[in-house]
Amino acid sequence: MANYAPSTRARIADLITGMRVDKASIAIAAISTKSLFTVVGGNCLVVGLIGEVTTIIETKANNTKYISTPTTGTATDMCAVVDITAQEAGGLLNITGVLADAAIKGTAGAAAMMANGIVVAPGTIGLNTAADSTGNMKFSIWYVPLEDGAYIEAA
Repeated sequence: MANYAPSTRARIADLITGMRVDKASIAIAAISTKSLFTVVGGNCLVVGLIGEVTTIIETKANNTKYISTPTTGTATDMCAVVDITAQEAGGLLNITGVLADAAIKGTAGAAAMMANGIVVAPGTIGLNTAADSTGNMKFSIWYVPLEDGAYIEAA
């Protein structure tokens, strides 16, 4: 296999899996929706969304979900809730792409990418937690812009 320059490998990955944006580790404390990403300039197709635990999640019931909140219109859950109590460091939180499916709380071993894409409108993508738990997570999103000038950035 040819040894391509890092910039070439990155562009090939963008074409195959969508463009990736990373959100630095944040505390999941407080009952709230934490803004992870901002959708700008038009609709985007989300093809992957994964959170990784960087500091173990407290052993306390905490129903958690991803939510898309458009600038205009109604907020929409990107998945149903899953309890992230005691999720280990390195544990992954991903979604299937079916809005009615619960988020998937995985171990540090592996997680599947989304089987279905989700179209999101300009606004924010956030993590909604139902309890005030300790712990931190970082996030990555993969997307394809559906309109000229559309993109997603870390919030």
